Amino acid sequence: MLGLRFIMPLSYILDKWLIFKNLCSLDVSQEAKLLLFFEMNQTAENENWTTIIKPRNKLFEVNLKEIWDYRDLLTLFVKRTITVQYKQTILGPLWWIIQPAFTVIMYMVVFGGIAGIPTDGIPQPLFYLGGIAMWQYFSDCLGKASNTFVSNAGIFGKVYFPRMIMPLSSIISNLVRFGIQLGLFVMVYIYYAIIGQAPSPNWYLLLFPLLVVMLAGLALGFGIIISSMTTKYRDLQILFSFFVSLWMYATPIVYPLSQVAGKQKFGIDLSTLMCLNPVTPVIETFKHGALSAGEFIGWGWLAYSFVFMLVVLFFGILIFNKVQKSFMDTV
Repeated sequence: MLGLRFIMPLSYILDKWLIFKNLCSLDVSQEAKLLLFFEMNQTAENENWTTIIKPRNKLFEVNLKEIWDYRDLLTLFVKRTITVQYKQTILGPLWWIIQPAFTVIMYMVVFGGIAGIPTDGIPQPLFYLGGIAMWQYFSDCLGKASNTFVSNAGIFGKVYFPRMIMPLSSIISNLVRFGIQLGLFVMVYIYYAIIGQAPSPNWYLLLFPLLVVMLAGLALGFGIIISSMTTKYRDLQILFSFFVSLWMYATPIVYPLSQVAGKQKFGIDLSTLMCLNPVTPVIETFKHGALSAGEFIGWGWLAYSFVFMLVVLFFGILIFNKVQKSFMDTV
């Protein structure tokens, strides 16, 4: 199907038709009439059209140029997400520090004290805080991206803009919270460095930007898949929120991966099963790079997580593009 290059108003067509009739009535040669007619058409083709309508024939299509054209809107949504979250609160963004701080204290009491789970010789606040910061960023991005269609149905039904802007805005806005929590992690690290108990980081910490991209990609891919499915089946929202809470315990956040090494489950090493979780290699690489916790998980498992992210993003965009055409009929 051929797309329309531009849309001409009916009045515009009528005006051109009248001009054409007037040309035919002129007492000039046929060549002069044709020349005037072609000049008129050339003028129409050089008009500066502001709207170009094209058909969308491909399911897997990400119009990066269109997203870039709407970058001001993306910036606006990012600012809105940051300011609205803690609007009319007394402490405001301080909650981004208070929440992980109290979570770390609870983990130290329950997992470090009562359960007696070791942390590979790393000070417990550092060990827990590093895992919490990474997981919190992933889970927050995942939760907001999974509500893209349902929570934004009102604005989607009123005006057109690239729908992918909404989950992207949540991914970017959560970087602010992630940065603040990493700042808390650095301050705790400096404290332990002053008293001489801080572990030494290693060069694997240079992979940190890649690890953040992988977490964002996994969250975006899984999020838009769930968002596309929950437009019709709202039960999946409840099921998914329960699944994410369990997912954290299947990821080495409150315990080191070395704690399950050598243990068997279904005839397979339990650490191998846990590494099939694509978030596990990312978290373990960060802990090893920043805190020298355990051993490097290996390039193979890191490559597995990266490929897994690409596959999830591919299918996520595929399903997202298919659902966005008709989701307003079911949301």
